[in-house]
Amino acid sequence: MFEKTRAFLFGPPKDVHDRHTFRSVSLIAMLAWVGLGADGLSSTAYGPDAAFRQLTIDPLTGRYSQDFTSLAVGLAIGTALTVFIISYAYSRIIEHFPSGGGGYVVATKLLGPRFGVVSGSALLVDYVLTIATSFAAGGDALFNMVPREWFGSAALRLAESDLGTWADPVQRFKLGVELATTLTLIVLNIRGVRVTAILPILAVFILTHAIVLLVAVGGHAGDLGTVAHATSTNYAHTVATLGAVGTLALFVRAYSLGGGTYTGIEAVSNGVGVMREPKVRTAKRTMVLMATSLATMAGGIILAYLLVHAVPAPGKTMNAVLFERVTHAWHLGGWRAGETFTFVALVSEAGLLFIAAQAGFVDGPRVMSNMAVDSWMPHRFAALSERLSMQNGVLIMGAGSVAALLYTHGDVSRLVVMYSINVFLTFSLSNLGMSRFWMGHRKEHPDWYRHLPVHLTGLTLCVTILVVTCFEKFGEGGWLTLVITGALVGACFAIKQHYRMVAEAIERLDVELPDPLLEIPEDKVPKLTVDPRQPVAILFVGRYGGLGRHALMTMLRMFPGHFKGVVFCSIAIIDSGNFKGVDEVHELERRTLLELDKYVRFAATLGVPAERVCSTGMEVPVEAEKIGSAEIMRFPKGLFFAGQILFDEDSTWRRMLHNETAFLIQRRFQNAGMPMVVLPVRLRLSEGPRLIAPSMTGPREAA
Repeated sequence: MFEKTRAFLFGPPKDVHDRHTFRSVSLIAMLAWVGLGADGLSSTAYGPDAAFRQLTIDPLTGRYSQDFTSLAVGLAIGTALTVFIISYAYSRIIEHFPSGGGGYVVATKLLGPRFGVVSGSALLVDYVLTIATSFAAGGDALFNMVPREWFGSAALRLAESDLGTWADPVQRFKLGVELATTLTLIVLNIRGVRVTAILPILAVFILTHAIVLLVAVGGHAGDLGTVAHATSTNYAHTVATLGAVGTLALFVRAYSLGGGTYTGIEAVSNGVGVMREPKVRTAKRTMVLMATSLATMAGGIILAYLLVHAVPAPGKTMNAVLFERVTHAWHLGGWRAGETFTFVALVSEAGLLFIAAQAGFVDGPRVMSNMAVDSWMPHRFAALSERLSMQNGVLIMGAGSVAALLYTHGDVSRLVVMYSINVFLTFSLSNLGMSRFWMGHRKEHPDWYRHLPVHLTGLTLCVTILVVTCFEKFGEGGWLTLVITGALVGACFAIKQHYRMVAEAIERLDVELPDPLLEIPEDKVPKLTVDPRQPVAILFVGRYGGLGRHALMTMLRMFPGHFKGVVFCSIAIIDSGNFKGVDEVHELERRTLLELDKYVRFAATLGVPAERVCSTGMEVPVEAEKIGSAEIMRFPKGLFFAGQILFDEDSTWRRMLHNETAFLIQRRFQNAGMPMVVLPVRLRLSEGPRLIAPSMTGPREAA
């Protein structure tokens, strides 16, 4: 029943040898724009909102005022230009990193591993907050249309009280909807969600918002002179009131705190790996689609706020106010067409925001897996499930976003601040790395002068937004983002140090037991055949090295003269590092077989007949059971063995970093009635390694 339920929720396993499998999980430019570009486009629901609200607050009194809204014209132009500048910079990054040019990869390659781990940690926190912000903003868009009277008169009184958001039944219900949607998307991502199903939502979003912008902006085309004069007068009043420096400070503040507008741009660069071949061209087309749609939409919305005199209203987003002002007079007979249109527009906006969370579930686990491959994160985060999804990463991203929603009570303004800081930290490091690259490789690239200004400009803009956001919002959640990111960076360095010590300890095993294959030519190694009628040891091994050779020697010492042959078994694991196509799978299998051939030759030097067996999959215990079922039929007198690294001091920390794979296999084999012995290899990280045989051996052999 458990397996059936699991298969129903998460879907059946996928065949890694089927070329259609890889094609089905890759995206063409249009679908990549839907699946990844939705993150950027959905930011128009909260980025322009946050920026324009700053212009409606008098910096001298802190009260509401429309005396400074003329700056919205420059804000709209600056927002659109910034989108194009950052997008163009990331298009150049895609060219230089065709396998995926996310912030972690760029900073690692161009600035060094230490900068890379800072960028990667910032990205992980960023993608958690991407999910939380998208769901919170989507909930706001939906609940714009819910009258508070539906929750009774008590809801009205509580909304006006100082008891906090937890006392507000509307807020609690909204938060419940956001959490339920988060859990749903976690299941869909583990299953392997298809973006084709969400294409209609994006189409409705673009259509409804384009109509509103055409009416709001285009409807004032005939009044261009009047609007220009009013804007000029308002601007002159702003300068007279605040002074030139004060006016510039207000503009920079609004521009910077609207930084949420640009937060989804990097998702395309980081998601190159999931795009259809040719990946670079597909990614660049996706970037053009996203940049054009985002710049037009974000700049147009800010300008529309100004033209229709939209003002912040309690319990409503600025977009809801804009739609109501534009459509309030739309009637068809007795039918209030404007209300229906606004309802459809806000529902599509909420839907797109929920979809935008998909970028966090796609790119967050991908960054985590890249860091796991480099040993900055636990290695298990590089693993793929049978549905070819990064299940561990999806669960971590989902759990983190749930925690962020609970901590902030779904407050978009707080989430956007926390979100923006790490986004622009990553943007800054990426543009710094590319600027350094072009300045350092001027001789190899004669056209360097065409690319360097773009990255320097992007670096200046990103650093400005980062500094202003940290300064202005440090006490409103900015400090927490910096603390969490710093703690994650520290944890990454601790994980890296542990894996380095383990690698050094394992390398010392090679010194303890020199490799005879280095001294004996391959053609001089005798070729011996395993007799299936005799007792045979079936040993699971990894790559060829001292660890596997020690396990073989210990096994032979435990059962002297008993086994008449050995079958070496290994599993070619498909993880995020080699999940790139069927050809990569075949290459992985070839390398695994070569490693097994070395074990066969090593056994032959000891006078032991040997064979090798290989299987390919995503989960070691599952593939091991398949091998075991087949091999026990071939060798009825076979006994299975596997080595397992153990440490002198066991701890939760070390169990997190190392899978107890051998024990997982042993439990499966026991349930299937197949005998198996685990050979513990105890490593002393500080004093050097030592092999400890199982307890069935005597004290002398164990020593």
